[in-house]
Amino acid sequence: MNQEELKVRTKKYALKIIKLVDNLPGSKIGNVIGNQILRSATSVGANYRSACRGRSKAEFISKLNIVLEEIDECLYWLELIEESELLKKEKLVELIGETRELIAIFFSTLKTLRNKS
Repeated sequence: MNQEELKVRTKKYALKIIKLVDNLPGSKIGNVIGNQILRSATSVGANYRSACRGRSKAEFISKLNIVLEEIDECLYWLELIEESELLKKEKLVELIGETRELIAIFFSTLKTLRNKS
């Protein structure tokens, strides 16, 4: 997967999270978790785009670490949504799978970059 494809994929991911948040209950808990996952999910794509504009390999790696932290945080919030039963598990399965795939992609990319140093 090249950079442009990953930019598109992370944007689609953010859009899916936006739709998910729109389906959360309007309770205090739903609002707090919704705000948290919305921030981290939209940050994934924004920080990836920023990483792609990095001026050096070190800057790219640094920004990619932020992307990995944000996508991992998304997984945490999705797990909380599932375990607290804010949404039915069926609505989360695909998104949790996509989150894990993105984690694997960014982790693998960072590992490869570090090994080349």
